[in-house]
Amino acid sequence: MGYEEAGRERSAEPSSGVPAAVLDNVFDDPTHGEPGRDRIGVHLGWELLLLAGLAAVSWLLWREDPTAVRDGNLRTLLIDAVGLGLLALAAGLSLRTAAPNLAVGPIAVAAALHYAEQGDRGLPASLGPAMAVAAVGGLALALVVVVLHVPGWAASLAGAAAVVVYIERRSAPVLVQGDYDPTRSAGYLFAGFAAVAVLGGLFGAIRAIRRLVGRYRPIADPARRRGAVAAVVAAVALVVSTVLAALAGVLLAANDPGPVAPTSGLDWTVLAIGVALLAGTSAYGRRGGVFGTLLAVGLVTVFQVYASERGWTLSNWVVGGAALGVGLVATRLVETLGRPRTGSPDRPEPVSDGTISSGWTTPQPQSVDNWPPTLPTQAAPQPVDPWRDPRWEDGPRRWDTDER
Repeated sequence: MGYEEAGRERSAEPSSGVPAAVLDNVFDDPTHGEPGRDRIGVHLGWELLLLAGLAAVSWLLWREDPTAVRDGNLRTLLIDAVGLGLLALAAGLSLRTAAPNLAVGPIAVAAALHYAEQGDRGLPASLGPAMAVAAVGGLALALVVVVLHVPGWAASLAGAAAVVVYIERRSAPVLVQGDYDPTRSAGYLFAGFAAVAVLGGLFGAIRAIRRLVGRYRPIADPARRRGAVAAVVAAVALVVSTVLAALAGVLLAANDPGPVAPTSGLDWTVLAIGVALLAGTSAYGRRGGVFGTLLAVGLVTVFQVYASERGWTLSNWVVGGAALGVGLVATRLVETLGRPRTGSPDRPEPVSDGTISSGWTTPQPQSVDNWPPTLPTQAAPQPVDPWRDPRWEDGPRRWDTDER
């Protein structure tokens, strides 16, 4: 099955009036999107707001209960942040490739249940099969998305329903059988997550990588295929996001002293997508920040601990819904302010050649030197010879009648 390359068969020069050589150097995506380099400044500005919010909530938590950010409580908080961060990375990666994976929450719950049941066999023996099944499931989801070219959210929602069926086979919470304690290496795990999140954001800010990652984002008809390269990138992102979600589920289960409840996990999906959008990742794909994921995860994690200290009962639905609402505002800001301004050096003004991009031609202005317009000169009428009038030849003659 072939993939269409929207825009490959036509040059960008006729519609913009800018030479193709200039387009390749100035335009962010000359044949696969709107012209212009993305402006990272809007992301940095948003991340400053996230940093201010994180500092404020951390200060409120410290005032409420200083022991919540010390010793064992701090290590537990860091592991919770890593678990939520892996889910946010999974959701953010799929969002940036314009193939959102809504199955990350159910996958995390299913992996947590598997680890709770098989944890007594050791971490490698219980973690390995979970990662393998997650990779195979992610590959199946990716094939459905890229081969049929259907929206990622719809295909992943169907996949989430299948995972929920697996979860509902258990009627009671499952106690964790393993003895793995992730808090022993909480600092290393959090440092690893922070490095992956920041390095991923830095690489995503590079123009060539951003163009490659966001290649699956539609630019015209969403049902048109975006090419084989875009399909491969989206497929890899879906597989990686599925594996990250399973790893997050195992880590959260090992960090929680209580049993793992067999819930649908859709609340975790809402929370993960909300944190990814709150981090500055565009809901349309491609655009994203540098430090946003790390700051958004820290803000939400600290706020959940602060809410618990204040006695507020806030479920993942509430926190995730609020993060989604604010994240949608961030998406609008990113999409509006992240584009180059018209007339800026990064976005040259189009040169008008009298042709609109749709193929219609505009009428050219007429010269006013010959106004009012002169009528064409008509030929002088020829005189009519009365002796050559046809009626003298065709009509009856009187002398012919008299002779008869």
